[in-house]
Amino acid sequence: MTEAALIERIAARGDGVTGDGRHVAGGVPGDRVRDDGIIIPGPNRTQPPCRHFGKCGGCQLQHVAEPALADFVRDRVVGGLQGQEVAFGDVLPAVLSPAESRRRAVLTALRTGKQVAIGFNAAQSNQIVDMRMCPLLMPELFALVAPVRELLTMIAQQRRPVKVKMQMLDQGVELILEGVKAEGLDAAMALQDFAGAHKLARFAIDQGDGLEILWQPEPPTMRFGDVTVEVPPFAFLQPTSAGQAALIEAVTKTIGDAGAVTDLFAGVGTFALSVQAGRKIYAAEGARDAIAALAAAANRARALVATEHRDLFRRPLIPTELNRFGAIIIDPPRAGAEEQVQQIAASAAPVIAYVSCNPASFARDAKMLVEGGYTLDWVQPVGQFRWSTHVELAARFSR
Repeated sequence: MTEAALIERIAARGDGVTGDGRHVAGGVPGDRVRDDGIIIPGPNRTQPPCRHFGKCGGCQLQHVAEPALADFVRDRVVGGLQGQEVAFGDVLPAVLSPAESRRRAVLTALRTGKQVAIGFNAAQSNQIVDMRMCPLLMPELFALVAPVRELLTMIAQQRRPVKVKMQMLDQGVELILEGVKAEGLDAAMALQDFAGAHKLARFAIDQGDGLEILWQPEPPTMRFGDVTVEVPPFAFLQPTSAGQAALIEAVTKTIGDAGAVTDLFAGVGTFALSVQAGRKIYAAEGARDAIAALAAAANRARALVATEHRDLFRRPLIPTELNRFGAIIIDPPRAGAEEQVQQIAASAAPVIAYVSCNPASFARDAKMLVEGGYTLDWVQPVGQFRWSTHVELAARFSR
């Protein structure tokens, strides 16, 4: 009988991989796999904490012990850079967000008869895994799952999916239900009662004609540094406070004492407002509601933050604009920012803090920057989507 093959790493989609390139579903580095597919557990395997693991698509790696999970997050970043043949300095140990820390989630609900299923979709499927526990979500978010399930028996249409968006803000949970029908006085009263009983920060529904805010006792906010932003409905925020802190720390360390900084794809100001003290900031963002919220917050705080509503894909900042700044912060969407990065690569900006939620598009953009004369000094991998194959990072480039 041949010796069982050693699983050496975890691939980008979560399979274990042997030295000869064989992919093994559920394999963990240190496991061995026999010719018949039986896995012999190794030292890096652990008991999944959730009863839905294996069915729910929210997690792929709950069976991986903490050190190996951190290695996977780091290796995703290294693998992307090596694949693009980018020279790089240090890749730091990964920062993992803890369990029960996800403050932002989009669930799907489906009513069938009198029953409502609500949760993440099953892996590679449209089927909903009805959530009865979740070690990912903040307890405040998970506590709403059962009440929302009950509420949807009244306002969800039969066999029509409902999007359930939840986010923790300073005042409590923001809840948005998309694809519901709340008709009549009884339904309207029930929704108001629900929002009050659960002390929601904001409650909104979309019945097909756009978002209706039903409940908002005061403007919901999020604080960055010493500045408070009144955030638009389900505005993009980093998914965990621990992950956000790690990214802000990396950005702050990167830009050093630069007196003039530009923040590209600034959103509602996660980075611009966190580093603005003692500096001049120019923030650009393509989402109109986000940049309006950032501008209003900066004005209230009398911060030196200039804002512009600008589509950086169609109208990126060019080198003559970029050369005014001592540091550039860029946090593009998953696809990266090829057009903007080409302009940065041709600029004389001394330092770049690049935040990414996709190691592959980051590596592509990093190659352009390095070919333009920048050095990739270090990368900080961040695992905000715990037990997932989704990896984020912050990196420092310098001239």
